[in-house]
Amino acid sequence: MVAMGRMDNGGYDASQIQVLEGLEAVRKRPSMYIGSTSSRGLHQLIFEVIDNSIDESLAGYCQNITLTIYDDNSVSVEDDGRGIPVEKHPQQKRPALEVVLTTLHAGGKFSRESYKVAGGLHGVGLSVVNGLSDWLEIEVKRDGKTYYQLYEKGKPITELKETGKNNGTSGTRISYKADETIFESLNYEYETIVQRLRELAFLNKGVTINFIDKRSDKQESFSYEGGIASFVAYLNQGKEVIMNEPVHIENEKDGNNVEVALQYNTGYSELIYSFANNIRTTEGGTHEMALKSCLTRLLNDVGRKMGVLKDNQGNLSGEDVREGLTAVVSVKLMEPQFEGQTKTKLGNTEIRGIVDAILYENLEIFLEQNPAITKKILEKCLRASRAREAAKKARELTRRQNAMESLGLPGKLADCVSKDPAESELFIVEGDSAGGSAKQARERGFQAVLPLRGKILNVEKARLDKILSNEEIRTLITAIGTGIGDEFKIEKTRYQKIIIMTDADVDGSHIRTLMLTFLYRYMQPLINSGFVYIAQPPLYKMKIGKKEEYLYNEEAFEKWLEENNKDNLSIQRFKGLGEMNPEQLWETTMNPETRKIKRVELFDAFQADQIFNILMGDKVEPRREFIENNALDVKNLDI
Repeated sequence: MVAMGRMDNGGYDASQIQVLEGLEAVRKRPSMYIGSTSSRGLHQLIFEVIDNSIDESLAGYCQNITLTIYDDNSVSVEDDGRGIPVEKHPQQKRPALEVVLTTLHAGGKFSRESYKVAGGLHGVGLSVVNGLSDWLEIEVKRDGKTYYQLYEKGKPITELKETGKNNGTSGTRISYKADETIFESLNYEYETIVQRLRELAFLNKGVTINFIDKRSDKQESFSYEGGIASFVAYLNQGKEVIMNEPVHIENEKDGNNVEVALQYNTGYSELIYSFANNIRTTEGGTHEMALKSCLTRLLNDVGRKMGVLKDNQGNLSGEDVREGLTAVVSVKLMEPQFEGQTKTKLGNTEIRGIVDAILYENLEIFLEQNPAITKKILEKCLRASRAREAAKKARELTRRQNAMESLGLPGKLADCVSKDPAESELFIVEGDSAGGSAKQARERGFQAVLPLRGKILNVEKARLDKILSNEEIRTLITAIGTGIGDEFKIEKTRYQKIIIMTDADVDGSHIRTLMLTFLYRYMQPLINSGFVYIAQPPLYKMKIGKKEEYLYNEEAFEKWLEENNKDNLSIQRFKGLGEMNPEQLWETTMNPETRKIKRVELFDAFQADQIFNILMGDKVEPRREFIENNALDVKNLDI
């Protein structure tokens, strides 16, 4: 149980709960409100309740939040904020708490008097959670009293009633169980929740967020006095940094709070995360544009002033100054304007000038006071500029080669007849042997096969010029058709199923990881659009008489041996795709009617970036530790 907070209500009362519309459609069309009824939507319910508590923190009234998941997959969130108002709403003539829980767009977030800034601007959070729950209980401590109410499937079952006095503390405790008739599963993923709670603790320094998982007896607490500076340091774990500590800038202008932290590392990828009122703006927006343009202008100005950039040299580009940059920009503003219902892009035009002014002034002081660090950054930018020019020549070479080939496609690609991307599939196969078998097995009407020779370049350790000079990567870029990086155009993809098909052994896993690293770093929209898949070839073929069965992992193999008669048993172990004849490969791995493929989804960009850096980056020790912690079953390894 967390400590409840102070009794000062800050003028937050029932009159400030504004009603905009009803709740009728939530249970009928849940995906309209939480994105989907899959795992993503299930976790969104938790985050909606947590965000409500975080908004209390932004208002200055909440220091502690505790999330608990119980054995039956019910959830509780408790905070020490002001407590939701319980007196009768002036227009609705019923308790304000009941209005909040049963009416869409009802809440204090619409009033500047109660919340100066808030992430829950749309006001749908608690009502949607209530509407999509089998049951929900709420307990409020406020004005020295404790109140309780029970709901089922969004409807109040009991009246709001006073249950006793309290010791002068305040806060809200919401407990609920998601409706299993609506969601595909009630299985909460520990790491998914941990990532979001850690992120919120970084963004709101001074707040302590506790997570108790009764299912596994795990417990963690997150609190970061360093705020987003600690966030950047966390993101750069395992990377070799140019600056010992992140630069941290925070200031306020016209009621808008701007916080930026940044740090350079010796790598080649940029990593910028932007937030508005704690909401991750995955598509960026005016605050992120301001960060990028300001940094480019400032480093050019400082570079000229220091003489690192000569008069006869052109300016550094945005790409040049962002190579190896890890940055977080977080703005908290009174009237955020998000583009689209999913709130993924900030549209406020005024915030661009505010971020630019605050960042330029403060970062310029840091750069001038730390000339040694500044010189290292500028030298890195200059190396990136030279590499960019070389990459430009490599792109032009690729385009000239394309023009000389039939339809601009590489000769080793066995293309499909269909020109409709929606029905076309590209199998990326390791080696000529597997490629030959796949070409014979495929349905050429809609399936294309591209065999790659050996292991492609590890792009995590290479600049773009070196990447574009790699023949296998150039072939892959040409086959897919979208271009890469800043030139990427999703509408030009030639296939909406890109299937990585490698051997079920260590080398195959390595090649698959190399492929995913390239697609994540340079063609990430393909992953975001759900176009990237991983084939699941079988490990074993079991045969007794005329009966045949394919098994896809060691666990299935062990179970099969336990459950079946082994008389006249024939076992075939497939160490490579090339060991299968075309009929077997079609039946098990390529036939849409019988195959198993896994779609690659990017659920948590922070975690994905760290994993790619650990697995494919320069430092060996983090990789060794990751393998030791995650290699739970070594029976699949061919040593």
